[in-house]
Amino acid sequence: MKKLLLLGFVALVGLSLMVLPLGLAADSSATTTGGSAAGVAGLPPVLGQAYTLAAQKVHDLVPACQGMRWEILAGVAEVETTQAAGHQISADGEITPLIYGPLLDGTGAGGNTTAVVNTTAAELQLDAGSHYARAVGLFQFMPATWLSTGVNARGTGAAPDPDNAFDAALTAAVYLCGNGRDLTQPAQLAAALLAYNHSDAYVQQVEAAIAQYDALASVTSTIPASGKAAIVLRAAMAQFGVPYSWGGGNATGPTRGQCCSPGGQDGSRITGFDCSGLTLYAYAQVGITLPRTAAEQAGVGRRIPASAGLGALRPGDLIFYGYIPGDDASIYHVAIYAGAGMQIAAPRPGEGVLEQPVDIKASTFAGGTQIL
Repeated sequence: MKKLLLLGFVALVGLSLMVLPLGLAADSSATTTGGSAAGVAGLPPVLGQAYTLAAQKVHDLVPACQGMRWEILAGVAEVETTQAAGHQISADGEITPLIYGPLLDGTGAGGNTTAVVNTTAAELQLDAGSHYARAVGLFQFMPATWLSTGVNARGTGAAPDPDNAFDAALTAAVYLCGNGRDLTQPAQLAAALLAYNHSDAYVQQVEAAIAQYDALASVTSTIPASGKAAIVLRAAMAQFGVPYSWGGGNATGPTRGQCCSPGGQDGSRITGFDCSGLTLYAYAQVGITLPRTAAEQAGVGRRIPASAGLGALRPGDLIFYGYIPGDDASIYHVAIYAGAGMQIAAPRPGEGVLEQPVDIKASTFAGGTQIL
Protein backbone atom coordinates (compact mmCIF):
# COMPACT_ATOMS: atom_id res chain seq x y z
CA MET A 1 0.00 0.00 0.00
CA LYS A 2 1.53 3.28 -1.07
CA LYS A 3 -0.78 5.84 0.37
CA LEU A 4 -4.06 6.62 1.83
CA LEU A 5 -7.53 6.65 0.44
CA LEU A 6 -8.95 9.83 -0.98
CA LEU A 7 -9.58 12.94 1.07
CA GLY A 8 -12.74 14.98 0.50
CA PHE A 9 -12.84 17.92 -1.87
CA VAL A 10 -12.88 21.24 -0.01
CA ALA A 11 -12.33 24.87 -0.93
CA LEU A 12 -8.82 26.13 -1.65
CA VAL A 13 -7.32 28.66 0.73
CA GLY A 14 -5.16 31.71 0.08
CA LEU A 15 -1.46 30.92 0.22
CA SER A 16 1.83 32.79 0.33
CA LEU A 17 3.75 33.86 -2.76
CA MET A 18 6.49 31.59 -4.01
CA VAL A 19 10.24 32.02 -3.65
CA LEU A 20 12.67 29.66 -5.37
CA PRO A 21 14.25 27.42 -2.68
CA LEU A 22 17.96 26.75 -2.64
CA GLY A 23 19.07 24.06 -5.06
CA LEU A 24 15.95 24.29 -7.20
CA ALA A 25 17.01 26.40 -10.16
CA ALA A 26 15.24 25.23 -13.29
CA ASP A 27 17.26 22.91 -15.53
CA SER A 28 16.80 23.90 -19.15
CA SER A 29 18.02 20.48 -20.28
CA ALA A 30 15.33 18.60 -18.37
CA THR A 31 12.46 17.23 -20.44
CA THR A 32 8.92 18.16 -19.48
CA THR A 33 5.85 18.53 -21.66
CA GLY A 34 3.66 20.57 -19.34
CA GLY A 35 5.25 24.03 -19.39
CA SER A 36 4.88 26.08 -16.22
CA ALA A 37 2.09 26.02 -13.66
CA ALA A 38 2.77 29.63 -12.71
CA GLY A 39 -0.42 31.67 -12.60
CA VAL A 40 -2.82 28.78 -13.14
CA ALA A 41 -6.14 29.71 -11.58
CA GLY A 42 -7.10 27.73 -8.49
CA LEU A 43 -3.60 26.31 -7.95
CA PRO A 44 -1.65 27.72 -4.98
CA PRO A 45 1.44 29.40 -6.44
CA VAL A 46 3.99 27.57 -4.27
CA LEU A 47 2.49 24.24 -5.32
CA GLY A 48 2.55 25.35 -8.94
CA GLN A 49 6.25 26.02 -8.63
CA ALA A 50 6.87 22.71 -6.84
CA TYR A 51 5.07 20.70 -9.54
CA THR A 52 6.80 22.53 -12.38
CA LEU A 53 10.25 21.99 -10.89
CA ALA A 54 9.54 18.34 -10.06
CA ALA A 55 8.49 17.67 -13.67
CA GLN A 56 11.82 19.16 -14.77
CA LYS A 57 14.08 17.59 -12.15
CA VAL A 58 12.71 14.05 -12.35
CA HIS A 59 14.68 13.51 -15.56
CA ASP A 60 17.90 13.84 -13.55
CA LEU A 61 16.80 10.98 -11.28
CA VAL A 62 14.97 8.78 -13.81
CA PRO A 63 16.59 9.63 -17.17
CA ALA A 64 14.46 7.13 -19.10
CA CYS A 65 11.19 8.69 -17.93
CA GLN A 66 9.22 10.50 -20.61
CA GLY A 67 6.20 12.75 -20.46
CA MET A 68 6.20 13.83 -16.83
CA ARG A 69 4.44 17.18 -16.56
CA TRP A 70 3.12 19.33 -13.78
CA GLU A 71 -0.52 18.59 -14.65
CA ILE A 72 -0.02 14.92 -13.70
CA LEU A 73 1.36 15.88 -10.30
CA ALA A 74 -1.39 18.44 -9.76
CA GLY A 75 -3.99 15.81 -10.64
CA VAL A 76 -2.65 13.37 -8.04
CA ALA A 77 -2.43 16.05 -5.34
CA GLU A 78 -5.95 17.24 -6.18
CA VAL A 79 -7.42 13.82 -5.51
CA GLU A 80 -5.21 13.11 -2.49
CA THR A 81 -5.43 16.35 -0.49
CA THR A 82 -7.18 18.92 -2.73
CA GLN A 83 -3.86 20.79 -2.99
CA ALA A 84 -3.39 20.84 0.81
CA ALA A 85 -6.66 22.71 1.22
CA GLY A 86 -7.10 24.12 4.72
CA HIS A 87 -3.34 24.21 5.33
CA GLN A 88 -0.81 27.03 5.04
CA ILE A 89 2.16 26.73 2.68
CA SER A 90 5.27 28.81 3.26
CA ALA A 91 7.47 30.17 0.49
CA ASP A 92 9.93 27.29 0.98
CA GLY A 93 7.16 24.71 0.62
CA GLU A 94 6.60 23.80 4.27
CA ILE A 95 2.97 22.82 4.91
CA THR A 96 1.33 23.44 8.28
CA PRO A 97 -0.39 21.89 10.08
CA LEU A 98 1.00 18.54 8.97
CA ILE A 99 -1.27 16.44 6.76
CA TYR A 100 -2.33 13.03 8.10
CA GLY A 101 -4.93 10.63 6.74
CA PRO A 102 -7.24 8.46 8.84
CA LEU A 103 -5.71 5.71 10.97
CA LEU A 104 -5.48 2.47 9.01
CA ASP A 105 -6.72 0.39 11.92
CA GLY A 106 -8.97 -1.86 9.87
CA THR A 107 -12.22 -0.33 11.15
CA GLY A 108 -13.27 0.93 7.74
CA ALA A 109 -12.28 4.62 7.95
CA GLY A 110 -11.67 5.88 4.43
CA GLY A 111 -12.56 2.42 3.08
CA ASN A 112 -9.67 0.68 4.88
CA THR A 113 -10.51 -2.77 6.28
CA THR A 114 -6.98 -4.15 6.77
CA ALA A 115 -4.91 -2.83 9.66
CA VAL A 116 -1.50 -1.38 8.77
CA VAL A 117 0.95 -1.01 11.65
CA ASN A 118 4.06 1.14 11.88
CA THR A 119 6.85 -1.31 12.67
CA THR A 120 10.02 0.78 12.92
CA ALA A 121 11.12 3.73 15.04
CA ALA A 122 11.52 5.82 11.89
CA GLU A 123 7.96 5.09 10.81
CA LEU A 124 6.66 6.00 14.26
CA GLN A 125 8.59 9.25 14.22
CA LEU A 126 7.32 10.18 10.77
CA ASP A 127 3.77 9.35 11.82
CA ALA A 128 3.88 11.28 15.12
CA GLY A 129 4.12 8.10 17.18
CA SER A 130 0.95 6.50 15.81
CA HIS A 131 0.78 2.71 16.26
CA TYR A 132 -1.45 2.32 13.23
CA ALA A 133 -0.09 3.83 10.04
CA ARG A 134 -1.56 6.88 8.36
CA ALA A 135 -0.77 8.35 4.97
CA VAL A 136 1.32 11.47 5.36
CA GLY A 137 1.94 14.69 3.52
CA LEU A 138 0.73 16.48 0.41
CA PHE A 139 0.86 13.32 -1.74
CA GLN A 140 -0.29 10.93 1.02
CA PHE A 141 2.54 8.40 1.07
CA MET A 142 2.56 5.61 3.61
CA PRO A 143 5.39 6.12 6.18
CA ALA A 144 7.30 3.00 5.11
CA THR A 145 7.10 3.96 1.43
CA TRP A 146 8.22 7.51 2.12
CA LEU A 147 11.22 6.33 4.13
CA SER A 148 12.35 4.09 1.26
CA THR A 149 11.65 6.45 -1.65
CA GLY A 150 11.57 10.03 -0.31
CA VAL A 151 13.72 12.59 -2.17
CA ASN A 152 15.08 15.88 -0.84
CA ALA A 153 14.42 18.36 -3.64
CA ARG A 154 15.84 21.39 -1.84
CA GLY A 155 19.55 20.59 -1.76
CA THR A 156 19.72 21.16 2.00
CA GLY A 157 21.01 17.74 3.10
CA ALA A 158 18.05 17.33 5.45
CA ALA A 159 15.89 14.22 5.48
CA PRO A 160 13.14 14.29 2.86
CA ASP A 161 9.94 15.79 4.29
CA PRO A 162 6.52 14.60 3.04
CA ASP A 163 5.06 17.90 4.30
CA ASN A 164 7.39 19.94 2.14
CA ALA A 165 5.77 20.60 -1.24
CA PHE A 166 9.05 20.44 -3.17
CA ASP A 167 10.19 17.15 -1.60
CA ALA A 168 6.74 15.60 -1.93
CA ALA A 169 6.27 16.61 -5.56
CA LEU A 170 9.67 15.32 -6.69
CA THR A 171 9.20 12.06 -4.79
CA ALA A 172 5.78 11.56 -6.39
CA ALA A 173 7.27 12.28 -9.82
CA VAL A 174 10.03 9.71 -9.28
CA TYR A 175 7.53 7.13 -8.04
CA LEU A 176 5.20 7.64 -10.98
CA CYS A 177 8.10 7.42 -13.45
CA GLY A 178 9.03 4.00 -12.08
CA ASN A 179 11.92 2.48 -14.01
CA GLY A 180 11.32 4.77 -16.98
CA ARG A 181 7.69 4.93 -18.02
CA ASP A 182 6.50 6.90 -21.03
CA LEU A 183 3.69 8.91 -19.46
CA THR A 184 2.63 10.31 -22.81
CA GLN A 185 1.09 6.87 -23.41
CA PRO A 186 -2.36 6.61 -21.74
CA ALA A 187 -1.84 2.97 -20.81
CA GLN A 188 1.49 3.69 -19.09
CA LEU A 189 0.07 6.71 -17.26
CA ALA A 190 -2.82 4.56 -16.04
CA ALA A 191 -0.33 1.89 -14.92
CA ALA A 192 1.66 4.50 -13.00
CA LEU A 193 -1.45 5.73 -11.21
CA LEU A 194 -2.56 2.17 -10.49
CA ALA A 195 0.84 1.47 -8.94
CA TYR A 196 0.41 4.58 -6.82
CA ASN A 197 -3.02 3.45 -5.60
CA HIS A 198 -4.38 0.09 -6.72
CA SER A 199 -7.90 1.22 -7.57
CA ASP A 200 -9.49 1.66 -10.98
CA ALA A 201 -11.82 4.29 -9.52
CA TYR A 202 -8.79 6.19 -8.23
CA VAL A 203 -7.15 6.12 -11.65
CA GLN A 204 -10.30 7.57 -13.22
CA GLN A 205 -10.49 10.33 -10.63
CA VAL A 206 -6.88 11.37 -11.13
CA GLU A 207 -7.18 11.24 -14.92
CA ALA A 208 -10.22 13.54 -14.66
CA ALA A 209 -8.27 15.92 -12.41
CA ILE A 210 -5.34 15.95 -14.85
CA ALA A 211 -7.75 16.85 -17.65
CA GLN A 212 -9.09 19.72 -15.55
CA TYR A 213 -5.59 21.11 -15.02
CA ASP A 214 -4.89 20.73 -18.74
CA ALA A 215 -7.96 22.89 -19.32
CA LEU A 216 -6.92 25.40 -16.66
CA ALA A 217 -3.50 25.78 -18.26
CA SER A 218 -5.09 26.33 -21.66
CA VAL A 219 -7.50 28.97 -20.45
CA THR A 220 -4.96 30.81 -18.36
CA SER A 221 -2.86 31.50 -21.45
CA THR A 222 -5.74 33.38 -23.11
CA ILE A 223 -7.26 35.48 -20.34
CA PRO A 224 -6.27 39.05 -19.52
CA ALA A 225 -3.52 39.50 -16.96
CA SER A 226 -5.57 41.96 -14.94
CA GLY A 227 -8.85 43.84 -14.84
CA LYS A 228 -12.45 42.83 -14.27
CA ALA A 229 -12.51 40.25 -17.07
CA ALA A 230 -9.54 38.45 -15.48
CA ILE A 231 -11.31 38.40 -12.10
CA VAL A 232 -14.52 37.04 -13.64
CA LEU A 233 -12.71 34.32 -15.56
CA ARG A 234 -10.48 33.24 -12.68
CA ALA A 235 -13.50 33.07 -10.39
CA ALA A 236 -15.26 30.78 -12.86
CA MET A 237 -12.14 28.64 -13.47
CA ALA A 238 -11.67 28.14 -9.75
CA GLN A 239 -14.97 26.21 -9.87
CA PHE A 240 -13.76 23.63 -12.41
CA GLY A 241 -15.14 20.23 -11.45
CA VAL A 242 -17.93 21.58 -9.21
CA PRO A 243 -21.00 19.53 -10.18
CA TYR A 244 -23.99 20.77 -12.14
CA SER A 245 -27.02 21.44 -9.95
CA TRP A 246 -30.30 22.59 -11.53
CA GLY A 247 -31.05 25.96 -9.94
CA GLY A 248 -27.78 25.90 -7.99
CA GLY A 249 -25.35 28.73 -7.33
CA ASN A 250 -25.58 32.32 -6.18
CA ALA A 251 -23.34 35.34 -5.66
CA THR A 252 -21.44 33.61 -2.85
CA GLY A 253 -20.74 30.27 -4.52
CA PRO A 254 -22.26 26.83 -5.16
CA THR A 255 -25.54 25.98 -3.45
CA ARG A 256 -28.15 23.25 -3.48
CA GLY A 257 -30.53 23.75 -6.37
CA GLN A 258 -34.14 22.76 -6.92
CA CYS A 259 -36.24 20.13 -8.64
CA CYS A 260 -36.16 19.45 -11.45
CA SER A 261 -34.23 19.90 -14.70
CA PRO A 262 -35.84 19.00 -18.07
CA GLY A 263 -33.92 15.74 -17.83
CA GLY A 264 -35.23 15.09 -14.33
CA GLN A 265 -32.24 16.07 -12.15
CA ASP A 266 -33.25 16.99 -8.61
CA GLY A 267 -30.87 19.86 -7.91
CA SER A 268 -32.00 20.02 -4.28
CA ARG A 269 -29.84 16.96 -3.67
CA ILE A 270 -26.67 18.44 -5.24
CA THR A 271 -24.49 21.37 -4.22
CA GLY A 272 -23.16 23.08 -7.32
CA PHE A 273 -24.01 25.47 -10.17
CA ASP A 274 -26.29 25.56 -13.13
CA CYS A 275 -25.17 27.64 -16.11
CA SER A 276 -26.63 30.97 -15.01
CA GLY A 277 -25.72 30.35 -11.37
CA LEU A 278 -22.07 30.11 -12.41
CA THR A 279 -22.16 33.34 -14.43
CA LEU A 280 -24.06 35.12 -11.64
CA TYR A 281 -21.35 34.06 -9.17
CA ALA A 282 -18.41 35.01 -11.41
CA TYR A 283 -19.76 38.49 -12.16
CA ALA A 284 -20.60 39.07 -8.51
CA GLN A 285 -16.86 38.96 -7.82
CA VAL A 286 -16.54 42.33 -9.61
CA GLY A 287 -19.64 43.82 -7.99
CA ILE A 288 -22.06 43.16 -10.86
CA THR A 289 -25.43 41.61 -10.03
CA LEU A 290 -26.86 39.56 -12.89
CA PRO A 291 -30.44 38.29 -13.16
CA ARG A 292 -30.92 34.63 -12.27
CA THR A 293 -31.78 33.05 -15.64
CA ALA A 294 -29.82 32.84 -18.89
CA ALA A 295 -32.61 34.53 -20.87
CA GLU A 296 -32.68 37.45 -18.44
CA GLN A 297 -28.89 37.77 -18.49
CA ALA A 298 -29.02 38.23 -22.27
CA GLY A 299 -30.75 41.56 -21.65
CA VAL A 300 -27.82 43.01 -19.67
CA GLY A 301 -25.07 44.97 -21.40
CA ARG A 302 -24.44 45.44 -25.13
CA ARG A 303 -25.93 42.60 -27.14
CA ILE A 304 -23.71 40.94 -29.78
CA PRO A 305 -25.64 39.08 -32.51
CA ALA A 306 -24.66 35.57 -33.51
CA SER A 307 -23.92 36.85 -37.02
CA ALA A 308 -21.00 38.91 -35.63
CA GLY A 309 -19.07 35.71 -34.89
CA LEU A 310 -16.32 35.04 -32.36
CA GLY A 311 -14.31 38.04 -33.53
CA ALA A 312 -16.77 40.37 -31.85
CA LEU A 313 -16.39 38.67 -28.47
CA ARG A 314 -13.88 39.57 -25.76
CA PRO A 315 -12.77 37.41 -22.82
CA GLY A 316 -15.30 37.80 -20.04
CA ASP A 317 -18.31 38.31 -22.33
CA LEU A 318 -21.37 36.12 -21.88
CA ILE A 319 -22.27 33.64 -24.64
CA PHE A 320 -25.81 32.37 -25.17
CA TYR A 321 -27.62 29.45 -26.80
CA GLY A 322 -31.33 29.53 -27.66
CA TYR A 323 -33.97 27.40 -29.32
CA ILE A 324 -35.21 30.09 -31.73
CA PRO A 325 -32.68 32.28 -33.61
CA GLY A 326 -33.15 35.95 -32.79
CA ASP A 327 -35.57 35.27 -29.92
CA ASP A 328 -33.83 35.96 -26.60
CA ALA A 329 -36.81 34.60 -24.71
CA SER A 330 -35.87 31.13 -26.02
CA ILE A 331 -32.32 31.26 -24.58
CA TYR A 332 -31.67 28.24 -22.38
CA HIS A 333 -27.90 28.27 -21.78
CA VAL A 334 -25.17 30.80 -20.93
CA ALA A 335 -21.38 30.53 -20.68
CA ILE A 336 -18.41 32.88 -20.23
CA TYR A 337 -16.13 33.51 -23.18
CA ALA A 338 -12.51 32.72 -22.27
CA GLY A 339 -10.89 33.73 -25.57
CA ALA A 340 -9.33 31.59 -28.31
CA GLY A 341 -12.73 30.09 -29.16
CA MET A 342 -13.24 28.59 -25.70
CA GLN A 343 -15.91 29.07 -23.06
CA ILE A 344 -16.31 28.24 -19.37
CA ALA A 345 -19.63 26.71 -18.46
CA ALA A 346 -21.70 24.53 -16.17
CA PRO A 347 -23.04 22.56 -19.13
CA ARG A 348 -25.52 19.94 -17.99
CA PRO A 349 -26.48 17.43 -15.26
CA GLY A 350 -23.76 14.83 -14.74
CA GLU A 351 -20.91 17.19 -15.67
CA GLY A 352 -18.91 19.64 -13.62
CA VAL A 353 -17.86 23.18 -14.48
CA LEU A 354 -15.41 22.96 -17.38
CA GLU A 355 -13.79 24.62 -20.38
CA GLN A 356 -15.08 23.68 -23.81
CA PRO A 357 -15.12 25.06 -27.37
CA VAL A 358 -17.76 27.63 -28.28
CA ASP A 359 -20.27 25.84 -30.50
CA ILE A 360 -20.53 28.69 -32.98
CA LYS A 361 -21.73 26.40 -35.78
CA ALA A 362 -24.72 25.21 -33.81
CA SER A 363 -28.12 26.50 -34.89
CA THR A 364 -28.72 27.34 -31.24
CA PHE A 365 -25.72 29.73 -30.96
CA ALA A 366 -27.27 33.06 -29.99
CA GLY A 367 -24.28 35.41 -29.80
CA GLY A 368 -23.26 37.17 -26.64
CA THR A 369 -23.34 40.29 -24.55
CA GLN A 370 -20.61 42.64 -23.31
CA ILE A 371 -21.09 43.79 -19.75
CA LEU A 372 -17.61 44.73 -18.57
